[in-house]
Amino acid sequence: MTELRDARGRLLRDLRVSVTDRCNMRCSYCMPRAHFPAGFKFLPRGEILRHEEVARVAGLLVGLGVKKIRLTGGEPLLRADLHKLIEALAPLPGVDLALTTNGVLLPKHAATLRAAGLARVTVSLDSLDADVFRAMTDSSFTPADVLAGVDAALAAGLGPIKINCVVRRGHNDGSVVALARRFHGTGCVVRFIEYMDVGDTNEWRRDDVVTGREIVEAISRELPLLPVASAYDGEVAKRWRYADGGGEIGVITSVTQPFCGACSRARLSARGILYTCLFASDGVDLRAPLRDGATDDELTALVRETWRARDDRYSELRALGLSRGKRIEMSYIGG
Repeated sequence: MTELRDARGRLLRDLRVSVTDRCNMRCSYCMPRAHFPAGFKFLPRGEILRHEEVARVAGLLVGLGVKKIRLTGGEPLLRADLHKLIEALAPLPGVDLALTTNGVLLPKHAATLRAAGLARVTVSLDSLDADVFRAMTDSSFTPADVLAGVDAALAAGLGPIKINCVVRRGHNDGSVVALARRFHGTGCVVRFIEYMDVGDTNEWRRDDVVTGREIVEAISRELPLLPVASAYDGEVAKRWRYADGGGEIGVITSVTQPFCGACSRARLSARGILYTCLFASDGVDLRAPLRDGATDDELTALVRETWRARDDRYSELRALGLSRGKRIEMSYIGG
């Protein structure tokens, strides 16, 4: 197989698949209720890629070099019969198959997902404080609901688990150390994520960003940390291990230390649009050719052409004050 590289020499290695644009939370940094209120018109079922269509695209991209597939949303566990999609994706050769979720539906679905072939889950949890969590998620769920999902996933064998925490100054920055302490020594890896300007509805301000350096310093004052080398080329999170042997954390610094130069991710939206950047303003429609009878060779050629033309480096441009305008919402293409 000939390696597929973009205009900046970056390989195609990761595919994130949004299986639904719906969510049961309204997190302020992703899907704020002011823009996604009760009665919001989500995609009708007929516009969303069917399981067999997702599996077909994924299989073609594996043939182009994809090694990791992440199922996202919205909240992916709201997608009906998700285990059937996992059953179709799990046999793809050499693929690491995982899912990112807010966790509250894992007690109901974890065992079924594992039996279908899912390898691992990443769970979003922005605070252990019930009031902070409620404000961040704008929902009636609690941290206990998410922790029950983590326990269910571990019991089903969906580990090791990553815990994602988006840190926003003045909102949950006071929760960072408590989260680190809660998962210290458990084998779960908390990944602290700098608040990003994904989409156009989350009212992002640079002053709201708690930097990766601040996060590491806050944790290290209580639980000393030591830097760890990346596990592989293009790893998104900077790794830190606890000096006492209690595991590690990750810090994702898209704002203060952009990693565009090693980005290997493509994203497939629920409606079948292929995006080559988390901060993209447009993408390439794969649903239309899928449903118009395109052959595998024709679809593969379209993806190959799209990736070879890819020149995205939004976070680097943002750092230079050159970021572009309108961006696709994160809830449409996952994180």
